[in-house]
Amino acid sequence: MLTLTGKPVSTGIGIGPLATYRRAAISTEVRPVEDTEAELARFRKAREEAAGQLGSLYAKALETVGEKDAAIFEIHRMMLEDDEYTEGVEGRIREGLNAEAAVDQTALELAAVFRDMEDEYMRGRAADVTDVSRRVVQILCGAASEDAFVYEKVILAAGDLSPEEVMHLDAETVLGIVLSAGSATSHTAILIRNLGIPAVFGVGQAVCGQEGKTAVVDAIGGKVFLDPDEATLTEMRERQGRWQESQKALERVRGKESVTQDGQKVRIYANAGHLADLPGVVGSDAEGIGLFRSEFIYLESDDYPTEEQQFAVYKKVLEAMPGKRVIIRTMDIGADKKADYFALKPEENPALGLRAIRLCLTRPELFKTQLRALCRASAYGKLAVMFPMIISVEEVRRAREMLRKAKLELLAEGVPVAETIETGIMIETPAAAIISDKLAKEVDFFSIGTNDLTQYTLAIDRQQTGLDDFFDAHHPALLRLIEMTVRNAHEAGIWAGICGELGADLSMTETFLRMGIDELSVPAASVLLLRSKVRSLDIGASGNKEL
Repeated sequence: MLTLTGKPVSTGIGIGPLATYRRAAISTEVRPVEDTEAELARFRKAREEAAGQLGSLYAKALETVGEKDAAIFEIHRMMLEDDEYTEGVEGRIREGLNAEAAVDQTALELAAVFRDMEDEYMRGRAADVTDVSRRVVQILCGAASEDAFVYEKVILAAGDLSPEEVMHLDAETVLGIVLSAGSATSHTAILIRNLGIPAVFGVGQAVCGQEGKTAVVDAIGGKVFLDPDEATLTEMRERQGRWQESQKALERVRGKESVTQDGQKVRIYANAGHLADLPGVVGSDAEGIGLFRSEFIYLESDDYPTEEQQFAVYKKVLEAMPGKRVIIRTMDIGADKKADYFALKPEENPALGLRAIRLCLTRPELFKTQLRALCRASAYGKLAVMFPMIISVEEVRRAREMLRKAKLELLAEGVPVAETIETGIMIETPAAAIISDKLAKEVDFFSIGTNDLTQYTLAIDRQQTGLDDFFDAHHPALLRLIEMTVRNAHEAGIWAGICGELGADLSMTETFLRMGIDELSVPAASVLLLRSKVRSLDIGASGNKEL
């Protein structure tokens, strides 16, 4: 038996014979060209054809899997039109490269930029650049998009899969997917999750050459068992049955209150990093959006996004959640999330540099544009505005004053704005947690960003996997800071929530409820699971435990 470990990107357990997905061969070999204009025309024609294919896929997906999954192909089509992408390809062609190599090299460069970003959603865009470029190269090479291979009741193995390739799979016959590479936040992963296929990504090359062997994909534990022994096979079949029963139980909490057996209520919200996430959030039965990351608007633009462009995005988000609170975080640009047009200076330690609220306050006109767009959108729903990376009362006061002025300006112009716009801050620095008693007097709510709070408290870069042995997401120092923050919030009469990854950690749910956390904002896929956990707890009966 061979056991492989990877990243679970969906959930469930699949058991069946292993079949390898094979594509038609393409070549991106460098080939010098003399007629660059002819080569440019060849690329542009291929790009136009690719855009047409993606348009057709979008229309097909609308009918077969709905708008949520169809949005993936519209995003890919928009990538084809991105100036940075097209200029990168055409620049290389003008330097004498053939179109296939130019597309490939541009894709590699842009994908590397995305993979280096801290934000998980933006890292997932690396796969999208690769998928779009593969389509263009296939057209340039005259290759078919995939083999006409009939899959029947198998575990499917591949290096990676594109969204189009996933769309051609039958969820009834593909019992599981195992990829040697792949990102858990890619559109491929999103599609697989929505198809309900158990999948594990990033298991390495050992999965190759195992054709026909019995395979078990454990997308709960992130394991793949090849040629399992009888004891393992029996155990996994039993776990598969229990998991299927648990999924039925989760649906029973849809529409129910998130309340413990002894009556303690908590709001369960969903995080979102892009407009493409909205259908998943709506379908998750979340009670609101606890963190909408606005920086994607900047990262996907070639120049500073206008007030109108931002307003259109925020309006869509609010309209998707009628009557529910939507917390939009002002831009957290800086550190690893950079756009060239910001012209940020290189920093030795960007995680501690000019980012988030610091960037906004040093570029007030840029911040004002976002605040005006947010205020305009507030007329279309229950908006709350959240400021990130706060370390002082003065920062909060300056940010709130700019928000107040933006609102007054719009009202003077006759533009409708909500009468009340809640304002909050992210508690993601030890400084903010320690002075949370003072900060609580300035805002309507706290949202504890446990990702950054953990790394700053432990002095461990969470991107440095080599330090995993020293990284403790349950460190007592971190928990004391969270408890202090919640206590100070309540003493000031405001609410406190958690929007970091720790919020979805079911082993911490009881601890957070005992602290008095009012809200937990988690990935959409975790909403019902977390609600089920909350409803199973009796906080009063559990007694007090020292942190």
